Amino acid sequence: MQLVQHKKEAYWFYRFLSIFYDKLVNPLFWTVPMRRQSLAIGKLDEPGITVIDVGSGTGFTTEGIVEHVPPQRVTCLDQSPHQMAHAKAKPALQGCTFLLGDAEHLPFPDHSFDRYVSAGSIEYWPDPAQGIREAFRVVKPGGWALMIGPLEPVHPAGRILARLWMLFPPEADYWKWFREAGFTDLEACYVKPNWAKGKGRYGIALAGRKPEGATAAAPKPQPKAENTEKPGLLRSFLLGARVILGSLAGFFFIPAALIGQLRLSISGQGHLPPEEREHLNTYQKRALLFIAGAVALAVFLLIR
Repeated sequence: MQLVQHKKEAYWFYRFLSIFYDKLVNPLFWTVPMRRQSLAIGKLDEPGITVIDVGSGTGFTTEGIVEHVPPQRVTCLDQSPHQMAHAKAKPALQGCTFLLGDAEHLPFPDHSFDRYVSAGSIEYWPDPAQGIREAFRVVKPGGWALMIGPLEPVHPAGRILARLWMLFPPEADYWKWFREAGFTDLEACYVKPNWAKGKGRYGIALAGRKPEGATAAAPKPQPKAENTEKPGLLRSFLLGARVILGSLAGFFFIPAALIGQLRLSISGQGHLPPEEREHLNTYQKRALLFIAGAVALAVFLLIR
């Protein structure tokens, strides 16, 4: 059903989520160690390369990219002005080029970049195969593309919520899309936050090379014309319902992750190197207290 796997729904979803994305969401689901491990297969250490970060959002992944590549050689593209506003304010990203745009219809000529990176964006693309064909088109021959995204949850309840929320592709689809686009020399690693250890594969980072001498992909399809008519009451209601229901499905993952992180903090992380240890921040502690209070109130009202 993927209620938020649509551009308009994702726009409004992030209109709200951008307020606390870096404070609450990223530290739970897309951590610094996960970012470091994923970018390690992106071939970012070659001198003089140019990089495009597609679906750059608040710039969390971009902050990892600029540890390897000067900001002046990095382009950030996202469809959400609200997410991008947070990225533009980050000191480490001063000098990056920021552009609003569509991952499935990149506004660049063929063979424009040496590297392509996209993290946590594919799950909102209506046509992921088209987005990856666009990656192949804009990467220079001999260049690399790196896609980082979620995998289907193992737990049945998680799968149901995931399907209501957005796209969680089977792993085989990632490999299929990359091969069909024309990428070779595929290389993958699997990432997950510490609280999710031992619960099946969580996310994948998949890198592929555009062969030397490769032409661009098939001719770039034209994006569908936007409907500029003012939406009627029914269409507005349906859009709002999809955003609300899809967001609720997504937000159910936050308490589960907070509880997992709390359990990890209590049980100890001595087996992990210091740079990989994850702790609840102030915003996450407040969220836990709010959830506990809401549960206590609900129990009190039920037993009265």
